[in-house]
Amino acid sequence: MLEYFVHLDPEDAPDDLVLATAEVPESLPRQRVEASALPANWRDAPAPPSLAQIGDDFVNQAKNCVLLVPSALAVSENNWLINPQHSEFKRITINRPQPLRYDPRMFGKTLRRRKH
Repeated sequence: MLEYFVHLDPEDAPDDLVLATAEVPESLPRQRVEASALPANWRDAPAPPSLAQIGDDFVNQAKNCVLLVPSALAVSENNWLINPQHSEFKRITINRPQPLRYDPRMFGKTLRRRKH
């Protein structure tokens, strides 16, 4: 959510966002990319083209169903990329999407409290 949020225009934030979650079996083949294996400028915006190549290789090689990559915003967290073309992708259970609203305070706005 944070990775998407930083690219939102606060004046034109979509009102139809949904949060989709999934159950990913532990036994699915996965690969983890450590921050130390990435180029020194991997957290730059825009991202260096070499990062896209990592994702392209992940999809094209199809050895792993899941690729865990460090978040540029929270390095100790990971983004999970899922390859829908992997033979075991069907083992992932996609949960029902839920409406997603970012808290207005994330846009620097205050919440109004209702009086009871």
